[in-house]
Amino acid sequence: MSSILATIVRHPDENLAKCTLEPLRLRKELSFFQFSASLEIEATDAIVLSVDAPLISAADAGRPLILLDGNWKHVPKLKSCLRGMPIYRSLPRVPTAYPRRNDEGLDPAEGLASVEALYLALKLLGYDDPSLLSQYHWREQFLKSVSLFKI
Repeated sequence: MSSILATIVRHPDENLAKCTLEPLRLRKELSFFQFSASLEIEATDAIVLSVDAPLISAADAGRPLILLDGNWKHVPKLKSCLRGMPIYRSLPRVPTAYPRRNDEGLDPAEGLASVEALYLALKLLGYDDPSLLSQYHWREQFLKSVSLFKI
């Protein structure tokens, strides 16, 4: 298994001051890329999170994880950098602890903050590391939600 647990593709419009993944940028097990029209990420057999896909499960363990980081309107563009045949998976409907503000109403009910999605996906893939949330302001509230869902 690779030492990289997740590849994060960040949209360039993402506000780094509000980005929940920015505190993780220097972690060696995470690989960050900024999206551009020329970026190509080999995604064959990698798990890519998507709200309209089958649930992620222990059977997916050992596969690389690709997380698309940007607001919901940028998801189609972010997906365009993926090459090959990714495996789309969704996460259980755990409520986000992140206080949302989206005037366009594009956030799906099951949408999580990026760091929440990263933590939960890796936990379900067998890598439970709460330190991923150590600098997340709403850490305790989110972990409480996760525990209520017995995940």
